[in-house]
Amino acid sequence: MKKLAVLVLFVSLLMAAAAPATAAPAPKEGWPAQLKFMAGPPGGNWFALGSALADMWSKNTVSVTSSTGGGVSNIINANVGKGDFGFSVTSLLGAAIKGEQDFMGRPAKNAAILANLYTQYTYFIMRKDFADKNNITKLSDIFDKKIAVKMATLKPGTSSEFVVKSLFMKGYGVTYKDIKNMGGSMEFASYEGGADLLADGHIDLFIFSVGKVASIVMNIESKADIVCLPVDDDALKALADAYGTVTFTIEPGIYKSVTKPVKTVGDYTCIVVRNDIPDTLAYDLCKALWENKANLAKAVKDVDELTPQIAVPAGVPTQAGALKYWKEMQAK
Repeated sequence: MKKLAVLVLFVSLLMAAAAPATAAPAPKEGWPAQLKFMAGPPGGNWFALGSALADMWSKNTVSVTSSTGGGVSNIINANVGKGDFGFSVTSLLGAAIKGEQDFMGRPAKNAAILANLYTQYTYFIMRKDFADKNNITKLSDIFDKKIAVKMATLKPGTSSEFVVKSLFMKGYGVTYKDIKNMGGSMEFASYEGGADLLADGHIDLFIFSVGKVASIVMNIESKADIVCLPVDDDALKALADAYGTVTFTIEPGIYKSVTKPVKTVGDYTCIVVRNDIPDTLAYDLCKALWENKANLAKAVKDVDELTPQIAVPAGVPTQAGALKYWKEMQAK
């Protein structure tokens, strides 16, 4: 009898563990029973926030599962319906709609923005001794003077690498091959790996996209004297015209290496959704996102930046139901 009681208790515990903590609301007419959210690789902000979003929507809107993903693949999969929505950056969607760069020959006609969430700044961090030696004060100096620069950015397929190659091509007419022909090089590394390469003098310039306040920059500053190179106005405009990026300014007071305003490529971490989901579903997803912003910011603090104003991008399409919600909030 005792063994039977233990067995019953064990089975009960297994069933409780397998059951969802809170049953999802019943889907409304015309809605799918469940949505698939595509986040980022394990260990990163996107992965953590993806799990928090899936839990939040499952409790408030409709059942949502969260899986790993990436900025490029999430757009491709949403476009063809292999997933319903996921993280990316706004400029990547701009390229996807045109079928350019990582989306060459496969334009995304069924992908749109659900919401821009928070800002992404691209940092061009150069060793100060190298900048002083070659009289480099802005990004164009490298290409105008044809200086051999050993560079690194994040791996292909990341938003950082996309912005780098797109800015070089659209803003300066330069490819990775041109950099090599100038005597320079382009390596691909993680945030930590690139920071170490710069601090050790193995590279001269490390380029990456990250949030408004970047601890990685402070980490590099603790190991080496650096400068943050500004991007030229005409190059910023060329990239904005091509893919919908914006211009952000890195202000003095955050980093010891930045003593005057530095213009750079601005972008947004966004949620890309397949455009053919019901408008009422997109509306309700945005409503739950906005109403639960404070709790989501506990998972990733950058979510604090979300406002109805930044939620709607200027240069790429927003899903109709999402646009309706954010416009209503802007009018309040």
